Amino acid sequence: MARESARLRLARRLEAPFRALGWLCGACVLAVVLLTFALVAMRYGAGRGSIAAQELVLHLNAVAFMLGGAWTLLRDGHVRVDVLQQRWSPRTRARVELAGLLFLLLPFCAVLFWTSLDYVAASWRLREASREVGGLPGLYLVKALIPVSALLLASAGLVRGLRLDFAGEGRERRAGPTA
Repeated sequence: MARESARLRLARRLEAPFRALGWLCGACVLAVVLLTFALVAMRYGAGRGSIAAQELVLHLNAVAFMLGGAWTLLRDGHVRVDVLQQRWSPRTRARVELAGLLFLLLPFCAVLFWTSLDYVAASWRLREASREVGGLPGLYLVKALIPVSALLLASAGLVRGLRLDFAGEGRERRAGPTA
């Protein structure tokens, strides 16, 4: 086995926290499924509902979605157009992916981060909570995940860029972090 390059060692160290993020997102999705089942059972079995539980489902789903994007990018689970890519050499694929990271993903993350700051700050100033009677407090905490998700997605994009294989030696460098 060839010695791992410094670039790949750095990528491996930087992606370690993302594994915990993946587990957190998985736990949120499982909680959404179980809580939704419980809500349906309560509604049709006992004729009762819970606004707070319904909002908790939405909040957990928001956490999984906003934080899961970074994990998905590292795992190479994002959507891409393979019609063209399958015909390209590994070197060309790496160059196109790097261009996409630099000119599409990172600017998107910067705009998302920058434009969300006032929105999130206003929510924190108000200590925004649910508008529904019996709803959950702390909506501002969920909204705070918007700029956090932009930073995490940009970080994942940078780690992904470190893993790109410009030499065309194989796909093992393109593989995301191990579960």
